[in-house]
Amino acid sequence: MEINYKFLIDTFYIVLAAVPTTLKLTIIPLLAAAPFALAIALIRLQKGKSLWKMPVSAYVTFVRGTPIVLQILMIYSLLPSLLNALTKAWSFDINVFDWDPIFYAYIVFTLNIIALLSEVLRSAFGSVEKGQLEAAECAGLTKVQAYIHILLPQAMVVAMPNICNLTVNLIKGTSLAFLMTVKDMTAVAKVSASYGYNYIEAYLDVFVGYIIICSIAQVLFHFAEAHMGRYRLSKQK
Repeated sequence: MEINYKFLIDTFYIVLAAVPTTLKLTIIPLLAAAPFALAIALIRLQKGKSLWKMPVSAYVTFVRGTPIVLQILMIYSLLPSLLNALTKAWSFDINVFDWDPIFYAYIVFTLNIIALLSEVLRSAFGSVEKGQLEAAECAGLTKVQAYIHILLPQAMVVAMPNICNLTVNLIKGTSLAFLMTVKDMTAVAKVSASYGYNYIEAYLDVFVGYIIICSIAQVLFHFAEAHMGRYRLSKQK
C-alpha cells in the first residue's frame, strides 16, 4: 500500500474547512438541550408521583436504549414527511424537502443530548447534600432560587467531567451526520476520496481532525473544572 501524500495534505485542508460544521453540530445541540435536560433532571428528582415523570423517564430510556444511528435514520426518514404533511394541512407554502439537512441534524443530536445530559445532571444533583435545599427554603429562598444559587453551582462541579465526556462523544457522533447528507468532516473526506479511491488518506485526515478537536475540547473542560474547583474550595473555606 502506497500513501498518496499530496492527496493526504490537500484533503486535510478540505477537512479543516468542514470543522465549523462539526463545531456547530456540537455546540448548538448542547446549548439547545441544556434547559430541557435540566427540567427533565428536576422532574425525575421529584418525590412522589408526577404527571410528567413517567413520560420523561420513558423518553430517556428510549434514547439511552437505542443506537444514535437508528435515531438518525428514524428522524431523518419520518420528520420531513411529517412536517410536509403539517405544512400542507395548514396551507403553508413551504417545501420542507428543500431545507438544509443540517436542520434535521440539529434536531437529532439535540433530542439525543437532552436525554443523556439529563442523566448527568440528575446524578450530579443527587450528590449534593439534600439538607441544603431545606435550609435555603428556611432562609426565605424559593425552591427555584435555591436550585439556581445553591444546588446548581455545586452540581455543575460534580457534573463537569461527565459533561466533558458527553461533549467529546457528541463531537465524534457528529461524524454520522453524513447519513443526512450534511457536509461535515467525514462527508467531505469521503467525497474527496471517492474520485481516486484514496480512502486510507481521507480517513487519516479525518482521524487527525477529530483528535485535534477532541483534544482541544478536553483541555477547555480541564480549565473549566480547575476554575470551578477553586470556586468550590473558596466556598468551603
